[in-house]
Amino acid sequence: MAIEHLKQSKSELEKAEEDARTRATVEDTLEDIETRGDAAVRDLSAKFDGYTPDQFRLTQSEIDAAIQNVSTRDMADIKFAQTQIRRFAEAQRASMQDIEVETLPGVILGHKNIPVQSVGCYVPGGKFPMVASAHMSVLTANVAGVPRIIASAPPVDGKPHPAIVAAMHLGGAHEILCLGGIQAVGAMALGTETIDPVHMLVGPGNAFVAEAKRQLFGRVGIDLFAGPTETMVIADTTVDAELCATDLLGQAEHGYNSPACLITNSRKLAQNTLTEIERLLTILPTAETARASWDDYGDIYLCDTYDEMLNTANDLAYEHVQVMTDRDDWFLEHMQSYGALFLGARTNVANGDKVIGTNHTLPTKKAGRYTGGLWVGKFLKTHSYQKITTDEAAANIGAIGSRLCILEGFVGHAEQCNIRVRRYGGKNVPYGEAAE
Repeated sequence: MAIEHLKQSKSELEKAEEDARTRATVEDTLEDIETRGDAAVRDLSAKFDGYTPDQFRLTQSEIDAAIQNVSTRDMADIKFAQTQIRRFAEAQRASMQDIEVETLPGVILGHKNIPVQSVGCYVPGGKFPMVASAHMSVLTANVAGVPRIIASAPPVDGKPHPAIVAAMHLGGAHEILCLGGIQAVGAMALGTETIDPVHMLVGPGNAFVAEAKRQLFGRVGIDLFAGPTETMVIADTTVDAELCATDLLGQAEHGYNSPACLITNSRKLAQNTLTEIERLLTILPTAETARASWDDYGDIYLCDTYDEMLNTANDLAYEHVQVMTDRDDWFLEHMQSYGALFLGARTNVANGDKVIGTNHTLPTKKAGRYTGGLWVGKFLKTHSYQKITTDEAAANIGAIGSRLCILEGFVGHAEQCNIRVRRYGGKNVPYGEAAE
């Protein structure tokens, strides 16, 4: 049986047209920021957030005042989540070792893992202030040892969001900005009169923030392409429609363009999930947003076999993949392209988003085909080095290097090797000649 596309989202052409409009807006905005600096940033903040403070960087007293507005329970929950995220990030960091090896007598090769020296962490705000994004970027950069961490989030109700500020501060941010959108990532990457530029941008955001990071890549590093959230449910008859519908809408509420997809081998489950989605949309407080995402970006694929389900999932390469089947570990073994897996009915994407310990900044728009999500290793650069400690090794490697340079026509390169052979060679026999 061919795979049936029971419910389809917008066409690829419509999505491409939306992307083109976003691309043009971002290009113009970044050019304005680069040209006018702080003045452009202030104009954009006034236009989009109605916020024009004396300065966008929070003072220590402003940070302290914001933290005082976080309830005791909320602060305890933030600290609990950060403990889980820190534990996993520290375990990941411990797995990354500097190495040094003597590959031949007198030839020493190695690499060092060096932190990026400055990072700008964007934390989305707007309709849903994403406190957890501060943990995921700021705290993880801190564990990696980044010496300058600047964090930025838009104002909420005309002022810094207390819980976001608390999370940034507890996570280890050295500078905190109350600034959102393209103006935030543009200012951090390009620099202004009052904001020193960074070497790398990280963090999720809406389509405009994601596109800004894409356009800025090269001038600065980025973590990955992390646009509007995506969620996929892979399910069979071991679960019911209410669970599937809840997991789909739980992420579709992020925004008006958040893709949600069900892949199943049960027609009954597919049809019941459609019905259950309609029921939940009558009672979900965020139904307006979730409805827009589901109508325009929702898909259901009905497959005949588990292999078809797997192949479809790998091809779509969604950000969040919730697997609820009778063979979850089989999917873990064979899934190749995704952001993060959530295995079994007991887990869910919201746990990963907020508290369980893995990072929630994940690849979207099929970027899971070539990269994983944000993790402590994204903030580390692996740099190699070499040294030769004996005359014999210098002459032997030099002789072979010279011949290989001549093979490619690089005479100047060859002379770099030859001068070492002349100075350190003596009566040494090069490795290549010895092999002959």
